Amino acid sequence: MFRREFLGLLAAARLNRQRPPAGAVVLFDGKDLSKWVTRNGTEPGWRVADGYMEVAPGAGDIRTTQTFQDFQLHLEFWLPLMEQASGQARANSGVYLQGRYEIQVLDSYGAQPAIDGCGAIYGQAAPIRNASRRPMTWQSYDFVFRAPRGEEKGRVTVLHNAMLIHNNFELSGVTGGNIDGNEGAPGPLLLQDHGDPVRYRNIWIMSG
Repeated sequence: MFRREFLGLLAAARLNRQRPPAGAVVLFDGKDLSKWVTRNGTEPGWRVADGYMEVAPGAGDIRTTQTFQDFQLHLEFWLPLMEQASGQARANSGVYLQGRYEIQVLDSYGAQPAIDGCGAIYGQAAPIRNASRRPMTWQSYDFVFRAPRGEEKGRVTVLHNAMLIHNNFELSGVTGGNIDGNEGAPGPLLLQDHGDPVRYRNIWIMSG
């Protein structure tokens, strides 16, 4: 990715609860889910309270009504403490870029970086480092995404809690649980219901 883009992303990611920059589209402002629907296009059943949305286990994934091509995305997430659970059962969710490429959300605090751990491009690449905070604290993801073009693969740079965990990574294809395999077409942001009460807030995107 271009150095200017990276420096801008790094500066923007240094503080949680940052204000969306001029020109950004606010996808969730903490008040309602008016810009979101279920996978099937129906009204979402997730809970909204105190400036965040929370997965309602069993209500299903939610996606934005708007679709995107190339973009910069910021969001924040909070993981419940699930002391009796382990592995993939421990505060699991996922952020799907264009609805096709999952960046894992999981309680991986203190664990080694893994291909299915927090910050992983699920099934394709473990994060460079484990930047996870303890559960029950707010964390942030920042992305720069370039969509596939013809024979050119999609690429993504990811910061987790303002630390670089993927640097212009070339995606090998869609990940499991995707909305479709139509790579290169605009797609929504999708948040996964994996059965755990994960929270999200302060979600904004800049296209182009």
